[in-house]
Amino acid sequence: MTSPRFTVAAAEYARDHARLHALRTTVFVHGQRVPAGLERDALDPLSFHVLAEADDGTLLGTARLTPERRIGRMAVLEQARGHGIGAAMLDALVAEARRRGWPEVALHAQLHALPFYARAGFVPAGPVFAEAGIEHRGMHRRLPGASPVEDADAAAAVLVALASHARSRLGLYSRALDPGLLDRADVLEALRRFGVRPGERQVRILLQNAAVPQRSGAPLLPLAQRLPSVFAFREVREPVDLNYPSAYAFNDTGGALFRPLGHRFDGEGGIEDAATARRLRGEFDRVWERSRPCVEYRALM
Repeated sequence: MTSPRFTVAAAEYARDHARLHALRTTVFVHGQRVPAGLERDALDPLSFHVLAEADDGTLLGTARLTPERRIGRMAVLEQARGHGIGAAMLDALVAEARRRGWPEVALHAQLHALPFYARAGFVPAGPVFAEAGIEHRGMHRRLPGASPVEDADAAAAVLVALASHARSRLGLYSRALDPGLLDRADVLEALRRFGVRPGERQVRILLQNAAVPQRSGAPLLPLAQRLPSVFAFREVREPVDLNYPSAYAFNDTGGALFRPLGHRFDGEGGIEDAATARRLRGEFDRVWERSRPCVEYRALM
């Protein structure tokens, strides 16, 4: 369908409840086979709801922010998906949470929607669980600040967010391109999207061991080969750098991921951690200047 023109605005539940419940019934009950009795609950009258409406008044989407500081009931008509409606509603709910002074906002994401929420800065936490017969995982976002990173999925979510929100620069400090993280399809796709956006783009990557990714055929290297003006690699040489235990990433809009032990995935990160991003960028730039270009990668690039 043609990309719809739409606006997102706060709903008045007493006035709009019939319309938003009708849309949620279409999406959840008819589309996802959620039991009708679970479509609404006692939190609905207490929640902040948003509506996405087309120019002709057609309701395209709805979502809510509950007093429990949780985003939910994110519903967009199937024929209207893929046009930024969900992202616009999510932005409106995060803005409302920020207006209320909440330090954090959370949600339960269906597993297929994890990348969508990751791009918006939400970090997965805790085990997968079933809700209304559908597998979910909890996600949260600090407003502002860094969220705990528990595992590879959470670290990948932060990297996806850093790439999505970067203006023109990303920096990565890694032992050997972090197998299990920098070879993931979602991370590679986020880096590719960043690299092909219009304008000048730069991804600088510092490695402690440049030979290992080359020997193992790390999938980030072919991506860099296709985008040689975007990706640059250097290998550290100084003993203090070779013995550095951590791994990290940052962008130029105040986002950062810090993992105290580079062979592990846990740490903390987020898209609103400007102080950490400035510190990491300063450390990175100093090490970059005293490191050697990976000339052996030029044959690949």
